[in-house]
Amino acid sequence: MAIKKFIDFLLLEKKYSQHTAIAYQKDIEMFQLFLSREFPESKLSDVNYSQIRNWIVELVNTNITNRTINRKVSSLNSYFKFLLKIQSVEFNPLRKHKALKVSKKLQIPFSEIEIISVLNSIETDSFEGLRDKFIVELFYSTGMRRVELVNLKLSDVNLSQGQVKVLGKQNKERYIPLLPNVLDTYQAYLIKRSNLKLIKDLTALFLTRKGVKVYEKLVYRVIINYFDTISTKVKKSPHILRHSFATHLLSNGADLNSVKELLGHSSLAATQVYTHNSVSELKKVYEKSHPRILF
Repeated sequence: MAIKKFIDFLLLEKKYSQHTAIAYQKDIEMFQLFLSREFPESKLSDVNYSQIRNWIVELVNTNITNRTINRKVSSLNSYFKFLLKIQSVEFNPLRKHKALKVSKKLQIPFSEIEIISVLNSIETDSFEGLRDKFIVELFYSTGMRRVELVNLKLSDVNLSQGQVKVLGKQNKERYIPLLPNVLDTYQAYLIKRSNLKLIKDLTALFLTRKGVKVYEKLVYRVIINYFDTISTKVKKSPHILRHSFATHLLSNGADLNSVKELLGHSSLAATQVYTHNSVSELKKVYEKSHPRILF
């Protein structure tokens, strides 16, 4: 019953997505299973940190990453904070917990040449080809997330103002300007879309050839398929295009706060992870341009 109240709290008050709320629920239920197995006499209301630490040790021994473990513990921590708020527990056993150390993975963005090569390689005679090109252009020119792109509606694109409305995390709206070439692709795509034999989802911007809204795996597959033929980078995904968008903007002198707003980040800290690559570009320019050879 308490979990249901917590999930409702996440969905209704915190405005989390259904996907995120389900992830929280699974993490909490996983801990409850551990508790009932290892400490059958214990109730959630009297759990201590030692018991949670035993759970963490068990998770470590399953060889899942520290990042995943931290996410699971964070879910449990949020749950205890909620229980404390509604006075179902007297204290939060995780109040002094320190997250496990995680190695920072350097996300390598696509180069501008790689992205241009992919766009030039896409055949746009068919509906799917033009749709795929529009997907790649939209990711790279707006930096939006995969779920944000999938959920775009026809009404979200304002042709006269040259912008798109994006519904981000916690249902926060943001408006992103669209480049002229992206608007051209959009208009060409609309013609192909209107010629589909059957459109089952009239409101969705991106459709499959069967006329239903595209799904996240399909969009992921689109990026993999096209970039596999061009790029030798190990990781290829919609997120790498988002990363490329931010990195290329910063490398060309964009203001960090502006990039933060375009990405839909709630804090600058989240945006600063993209500065690594822009700093790398600056180093290249510095090393190429500095007249050190004169000294």
